[in-house]
This record gives sequence, C-alpha cells and structure tokens, in this order.
Amino acid sequence: MGTEQRAIERQAAVFSALADPTRLKLVKLLCQQHHTHALCVNALAGLLGVSQSAVSQHLRVLKAIGLVSGERRGYHIHYYVNHEMVKDYRELILTVLSVEEAVPEQLCQNHCPKRRN
Repeated sequence: MGTEQRAIERQAAVFSALADPTRLKLVKLLCQQHHTHALCVNALAGLLGVSQSAVSQHLRVLKAIGLVSGERRGYHIHYYVNHEMVKDYRELILTVLSVEEAVPEQLCQNHCPKRRN
C-alpha cells in the first residue's frame, strides 16, 4: 500500500471517528479537561446524557485512533484526550481541507464523456 493511500485511510478513520455527534461532544468535553482532571465513564455519561454503555463504545472508537487514553484510578478508569494526537490530527485535517491548485482542465476532458467531444 502506498504512502498516499495510507494517509487517506488514516484521514478517513479520523473523520469517521469524529462524524458521530456524541463522539464529537465527548472529544470536546475531554479537550476541556486537564489530564489530572480526567473523567470516568460515569461522569461522562452524566454530562452527555447518554448511557454508560454508549460512552464506553464511543471511547473504544476514539481510543482506537489514539485520540483518547485512559488510566486506572482506584476502581475506575479515567479518560483524557491525548493532546499530542490532537495536534497531529489538527494538521491532518488541515491537510485534507487545504485548497490546492486547480486540477487542470485536461484531466476532466480525459475522464468526462460529455467533455471528450
């Protein structure tokens, strides 16, 4: 698999993880917390108004892309956002959404049946 394809798949995974409104709220909430004030699933569920099970599933998706980490504190795992990954993903998203040079008209003519004539 080429470097560009891997980059596109990574970008798609990030956008997919952030596409769910509850996950997006979860990330925004965790971004407001310092690591020392990480939140457990119970607190996150209460703050978001969703079940603990739903929060756990959303955290699983966010952990899979490295955006969220957890640490055991007593009987509970407290979650926090991985700020290094936030910086990395911010750059990744800006790369995807950057405006580049226009695609030459010739490319369209080569691929668009209506324009071949």
